Amino acid sequence: MPQARTASRKTRIQTQNEGLILDAALEVFAAYGFRGATVDQIAAGCGLSKPNLLYYFRRKEDIYRAVLERTLTDWLVPLRALDPSGDPVAELSRYISEKLRLSRENPKASRLFANEILHGAPVIGKFLKGPLRELVDKEAAIIRGWIAAGRIAAIDPYHLIFAIWATTQHYADFDVQVRAVLGEKTDATRGAEMALISLFRYGLQVR
Repeated sequence: MPQARTASRKTRIQTQNEGLILDAALEVFAAYGFRGATVDQIAAGCGLSKPNLLYYFRRKEDIYRAVLERTLTDWLVPLRALDPSGDPVAELSRYISEKLRLSRENPKASRLFANEILHGAPVIGKFLKGPLRELVDKEAAIIRGWIAAGRIAAIDPYHLIFAIWATTQHYADFDVQVRAVLGEKTDATRGAEMALISLFRYGLQVR
């Protein structure tokens, strides 16, 4: 991460200020995009002076990268929690529920991340090919173990994970479309949870 101090040396105030900066940056980047956003706007949004903000992050790109990496880190916590000894369907159902919760609670972060990916991941590409790939390899091995033990149907574990990502993040990234079909006041993720869990449970049954 590009912060001026390493995580091991951060004080409570430093951690708090970084959080304020990233929260404000998400709002600014979501509203104006990377090119349209300015450090001055982010500083105003978090209540810090520009020099104070630049103590934590040297460049706008560093702030943008940190926002995206925080989003990915939050998303990967429930994936990392898959228990090899647990019931596969229960573990994957929990993961689906958590991903839908994240889409519901932080849709702007999901849409900002999707926009970065659509542009070829110029800022976060190394993270995708490094930490993300390593974690997905590890969790795919767990799914492969469930398949080998005959506990779920034989399905490519990577494409199973991709399918969960696609279906759960849809409710954040395509919120306008979902609301157009279901109604503006509908919380689609509530109904989606039961539908998606049922869909994946049926697909994972050993036949």
